[in-house]
Amino acid sequence: QVQVVESGGGLVQPGDSLRLSCAASGRVFNLYGMAWFRQVPGNEREFVAAINWNGGMTNYADAVKGRFTISRDNKDNRKSTVYLQVSSLKSEDTAAYYCAVDRTALNSKLISTEAEVGFWGQGTQVTVSS
Repeated sequence: QVQVVESGGGLVQPGDSLRLSCAASGRVFNLYGMAWFRQVPGNEREFVAAINWNGGMTNYADAVKGRFTISRDNKDNRKSTVYLQVSSLKSEDTAAYYCAVDRTALNSKLISTEAEVGFWGQGTQVTVSS
């Protein structure tokens, strides 16, 4: 049974930091690229960051470059965990953050669109407000 579970969201002030986590299990997800998207009610889901299956390649949306860092831990064969370290948070970072797993194992391309996603998490809310 595939499970993709995010955690780490919360209410923070502008300038604060958070670390979001996502644990994917049920397949050998160590062989799959993963990504983070975010969505504000009434808007489309937007790409935030992606990492390839072995952690050797990453990509970021322009809006978060230099402030967000994606990483992953593949040490446990039963699950793969991806992190999103979010720093210097702004009010416009307020959104539900979703973890995404690639449709294809050992993909040479990073996830950049929803069409490339095979599994989604349920989302974790990040609210930035003073």
